[in-house]
Amino acid sequence: MPSHPAKSHRRPGSNLRRVAGSGLIAVTSVALAACGSGSSGGGSPTDGSGGASAKGAAAKVSGGAAQVKVTMTNAGGCEMDHASAPAGPVTFTVTNKDASAITEIELQSDQRILGEKENLAPGLAPVKFTVTLSGGKYQVFCPGADKERVPFTVTGKAASVAKGSTATVLAKGTKGYAKFVNQNATDMVTGVAKLQTAINKGDVAAAKKAYAGARPFYEKIESDVGGFVLPGYKPGDNAGNLDYLIDMRQSNLDPKVGWHGFHAIEKDLWQGGKITSKTKKTAKELHTNVSKLAGLVKGITYKPEDLANGAASLLEEVQTNKIKGEEEKYSHTDLSDFASNVEGAQQAFAYLKPGLQKIDPSLTARVSKQFTNVTNALTPYRDGSSLGGFKLWTPELRKTDAAKLSKKVQALQDPLSQIAQKVATAS
Repeated sequence: MPSHPAKSHRRPGSNLRRVAGSGLIAVTSVALAACGSGSSGGGSPTDGSGGASAKGAAAKVSGGAAQVKVTMTNAGGCEMDHASAPAGPVTFTVTNKDASAITEIELQSDQRILGEKENLAPGLAPVKFTVTLSGGKYQVFCPGADKERVPFTVTGKAASVAKGSTATVLAKGTKGYAKFVNQNATDMVTGVAKLQTAINKGDVAAAKKAYAGARPFYEKIESDVGGFVLPGYKPGDNAGNLDYLIDMRQSNLDPKVGWHGFHAIEKDLWQGGKITSKTKKTAKELHTNVSKLAGLVKGITYKPEDLANGAASLLEEVQTNKIKGEEEKYSHTDLSDFASNVEGAQQAFAYLKPGLQKIDPSLTARVSKQFTNVTNALTPYRDGSSLGGFKLWTPELRKTDAAKLSKKVQALQDPLSQIAQKVATAS
């Protein structure tokens, strides 16, 4: 996750995101992510209280990172095999054994989310995120567990940022990726302005086209930009959470805040089939909020592992939302979002690729091949005459094709999940 302040907890049905600077509370994603997504941390860690069991021995370093296993169970909540680790990169490997009430995990410091994984259904394969931590007290937070918070201690000081040739190449890549994020945020503002203009004119057909044109910009970078909290609001208050106000789906609404953003407009255009005064108000508010977001992302800086964790988070978005048709419930333009998530992940990987090639050429080639396979799998669904440039992801098409697309993405997720630790420990 990028370097900006703490991350807001979105309820109900939260996709967790980040918090960020310049007069705002900033919540840290990756995600990579959520959306996400994990983030590198440090700063002023604070101790937690309560929590499930964790063994006292310090985690051992393997492959340049301390290794911590977290197991989610109905009986024990989140159980860690180690309660501490030496300062530096730490890789958390998370397995949901049988915990139906727990679907996400966060590493926190002073209410900042430094790393996370979401949508962790029982029985799924283990997932990983890697963060670089300074000495101090942290918490592993598993919302929904009987004991939600597990103290975690990091000892010593993190080594200074590596200055070797590989680290230099990776650092250059993070700067290039930042420009990619900034450009997409700027383009999103332009796209939403077109959407607002069409809505103000009462032109439903033009508004539908503009909606489909604006959505991809958010989907390419959502693991990096979700969850900024506006001044005067606390993390957890969705009334000030930009991700909620821009991208919340109807299935996850906070009744105290109501519905705002892209998907409220989507319902009006496709299900209602008309533009109302409320649609116009929502479009104006959306333009205001994406403009604020575009200003905020200009101040984000990234570490190499942020790009890797963010790429993984974007693929998780594909698997948990887009592939099921849950993102674009009314327009069915999910495949456009799917392709945008993949493109965003591929760009993050591309900016890491020169450095990763020095670290592990075999893994680099494997990930590259799997990105090609996913892109090729999407090709038959492209349709220039359809909104968003892809066939509509209808229930009928999902029934016949969702499983095979999901398998292609899974084949990419597996090697991609190995990158964060490798780039975090590069010298």
